[in-house]
Amino acid sequence: MNVSVENVGSCKKLLRVELDAAAVDAEFETVTREFLKHASLPGFRPGKAPRTVVERTFSPRIAEEVKKKLLPEAYKKALDEHKLRPIGYPDIEEGEFGKGVGLKFTATLEAEPEFELPDYKGLQVKREARITTDEDVERALDTLREQRATFTDVARPVQTGDFVVVNYTGTCEGKPITDLAPAARGLNEQKNFWLHITPDHFIPGFTGQLVGAAAAEKRTVTVTFPAEFAVKEVAGKPGVFAVEVVQVKEKSLPPLDEAFAKSFGAANLDRLRTGVRTDLENELKLKLKRQVRDQLVAILLGRVNCELPEGLVQNETRSVIYDIVRANQERGIPKEAIDGKKDEIYGVASNSARERVKSMLILNRIAEKEGVKVSREELGQRIYQLAAQHQIKPEKLIKQLQERDGFAQIQEQILISKVLDLIELQAVIEEVPASA
Repeated sequence: MNVSVENVGSCKKLLRVELDAAAVDAEFETVTREFLKHASLPGFRPGKAPRTVVERTFSPRIAEEVKKKLLPEAYKKALDEHKLRPIGYPDIEEGEFGKGVGLKFTATLEAEPEFELPDYKGLQVKREARITTDEDVERALDTLREQRATFTDVARPVQTGDFVVVNYTGTCEGKPITDLAPAARGLNEQKNFWLHITPDHFIPGFTGQLVGAAAAEKRTVTVTFPAEFAVKEVAGKPGVFAVEVVQVKEKSLPPLDEAFAKSFGAANLDRLRTGVRTDLENELKLKLKRQVRDQLVAILLGRVNCELPEGLVQNETRSVIYDIVRANQERGIPKEAIDGKKDEIYGVASNSARERVKSMLILNRIAEKEGVKVSREELGQRIYQLAAQHQIKPEKLIKQLQERDGFAQIQEQILISKVLDLIELQAVIEEVPASA
C-alpha cells in the first residue's frame, strides 16, 4: 500500500491511498468464493452454480463487498502508519477500483495536533483558606427573603428605592430609536415596564428623574447614552423618553420567622439556617475545587503550543455563544442589548472555545497515557443524576440523548473530570489567605 499525506490547513490532512492490484485481486477471490458457497440461482442447487455464472450475476455486489472491506481497512492502516488521530469522519473521494486495477482514494480529515505532553504531576497551585461565616448565612437568608418579596401599590409620589411601572417611548436625535437601531425595539417603546428607582438601574440618570412623580403623571426624561452602551448605534448620544408612570410600588420583605422557614419546607428557623449553611459550605467546596482546577488547566495550557483543529473550534464556539446568550437571557438582558454585543460575544466565545479545545486535547492525551476510562456504570450513574437534577424520568433523558447523540458528550465530561481528579490528587496545593 502506498500512502502520502499533505497538509491542507490547520490540522487538516489530505491522505492519498493506493492499494496495489494484487491485494485487491486477492480480496476479490476471497469474496467470490463466499458467493460461490452460498449463491442460489435458478436451475442450480445452492452453492453449486458455476463460477462464471456467479461472477456474471453478482459482479456488482462482489465488487461492493470488496470495496466495503478494503477501503476502511486501508484508511485505518494509513492513519496508523502516519500516526494520525482523526477527529470526526473523513471526506472520502473514491478513485480507480477494480480487478487488475487496484484501489485508489483520497481522504480529507481533521486530525489532532502533534505535541509533547507536558509534565502534569506535582503542579503547584494555590487554594484560598475560606470558611462559611454567620454573615454568609444571613446574606443567603436575605436573598431568600428577596425571592418572597411583595410589591404594594402606594398612593404617593415616587421615592428613591421604590419600584415603578411605566409606559415609555424613546427617541434619539429627534428620531425613533428603531430608526437608528432596528433591533432595539424594547429600547424604543415599552408598556408596563418595571423600573427600580436606583441610580444605576436601566440607563444612568433615567430613574432619578422620576422621583416625585405620581401615578398617571407624564414626564419627559433626557439622558446621554453611555459610551459603552449595549446598543452601539446610540452610544454616546442624547436620548429623550416620554414616560407615563402607571403605578408606584413599595417593596416589602417577609419577616425572618418560623412561618418563613416553613414556607421553604424547614421545621423551624434553626433548621432553615442549618440547611442554608450546609448548602453554602457545599457551594464553597465546589468553588474552591473549581479555582484549583482552573489553575491546573491554565498551567497545562501554558506549557503546550500547537495548532488547533478549526472545525472543532468552530463547533465549540457555537456552543459557547449559545451558553452566553442563554445566561444573559436568564439574567433578563433584553434581546436587543444582546444583539448589540454580537461582535464582543463572538470574540469572547472564540477565545474561550480555543482554550476549551486545547485543554480537551491535552486532558484526553493524559487519559490515554494513564489508562483512564469511563465505565458503563459511571455513565449510567451520571445519566440518573442528570435526570434527577432536571426532574425528568431517566428513560426520557436516555431517549433525548439517543436522538441528539449526547452520550459521547456526557462520557467526555466524566473522562475529563476523572483526569482532573488525578492531576489534582498529585498537585502541590498551597493554602493562602482569602481575598477580599
